[in-house]
Amino acid sequence: MGYAHRDLKPENLLLDDEQHLKLIDFGLCANPMGGLDQRLATCCGSPAYAAPELVSGKQYLGSEADIWSMGVLLYALLCGFLPFDDENLGALYRKIQAGVYENPEWLTAGSKDLLAAMLQVDPKRRITISQLLMHPWLTGGPSFASIDPSSKYKVSKHVYI
Repeated sequence: MGYAHRDLKPENLLLDDEQHLKLIDFGLCANPMGGLDQRLATCCGSPAYAAPELVSGKQYLGSEADIWSMGVLLYALLCGFLPFDDENLGALYRKIQAGVYENPEWLTAGSKDLLAAMLQVDPKRRITISQLLMHPWLTGGPSFASIDPSSKYKVSKHVYI
C-alpha cells in the first residue's frame, strides 16, 4: 500500500478475537514521495530484525528490508530462536551481513526454501512480496485457497502517528 513498516517484530503483531493478524506501531513507517521504488537511508528498527543493507549503512528499498524482517519473524516462529543473535551489536551486524544461520532438522524443505529466499543477503535476489504470496510453502499447492494480500480495512490517505 506504499508504506514500508521498518520495524517488523513479534511485539508489533497482534491477533484479534477472530484470529486476524494486526500490524501495529507505525512510528518508524515510511511512505516515500517517489513510491516504494525510492531509496531510504535511515537505519531504524530493532537490530536483530534489520536487513543487511540497513546495518551496512546503505540506501535501501523499504519493501526489500521488510521482507528480510518478515523472514526473521518466520524463522523465530518456526524455530523458537532468532537466526542472527549476539549481545554485542557489532558481532550481531556481522552475522546479519554474512547471512549465515542454522537450519534445524525439524524445518521442512519448503520452509527452508522460503526462509532462504527471504533471508537473502543481496536485496536484489531476495524474494518479492508477490513471489512470496505464490510460494508453495504458503499456498500449499493447488488444493489450498490462495492468499488474499489485501486489507479488509479501508486505507486512509492520512497516517496518524
